Amino acid sequence: MGSRLPPSRNLGYVAAGGAVGAVARVALATWFPALPGGLPWVTLVENLVGAFLLALVLTLLTERLALDPAVRLLVCTGMLGAFTTYSTLAVELDRLLSAGALAVAGTYGALTLVGGLSAALAGLRLGQVLSAPHRHATNRPPRGTRRRRGLGRRPEGGGR
Repeated sequence: MGSRLPPSRNLGYVAAGGAVGAVARVALATWFPALPGGLPWVTLVENLVGAFLLALVLTLLTERLALDPAVRLLVCTGMLGAFTTYSTLAVELDRLLSAGALAVAGTYGALTLVGGLSAALAGLRLGQVLSAPHRHATNRPPRGTRRRRGLGRRPEGGGR
């Protein structure tokens, strides 16, 4: 009862995207190191941006763009999967708790959870807006049609 691996081509897409995402994550963490006992801003921002982008890209890929499934593997599973890092979140929370920085750890955990969900919802909504058919910026009826006055109004003296 062994499991089968996906085709090696698909693994290559995930690996290539993962290399880009992991290098970007480590580079940011190296350029902007967290202060001991301080809020790990870089990891927080990486996770929030990653949650937003993942929801946005997946929404666009499923609702608007008819791209090769390899794009999802490359960008979502590989690149964004490696860019976001909940394992580092766990390690940083452990360090903060071990250092007695309970308020910072609680704030970091709450910002990551609430912020991640909010960022994902924002990405989803933006993806839906970008995927919607183009609409006119105004509420004017199309040319050649007339609005009927009084539509939706109750007659005087009548109604409920």
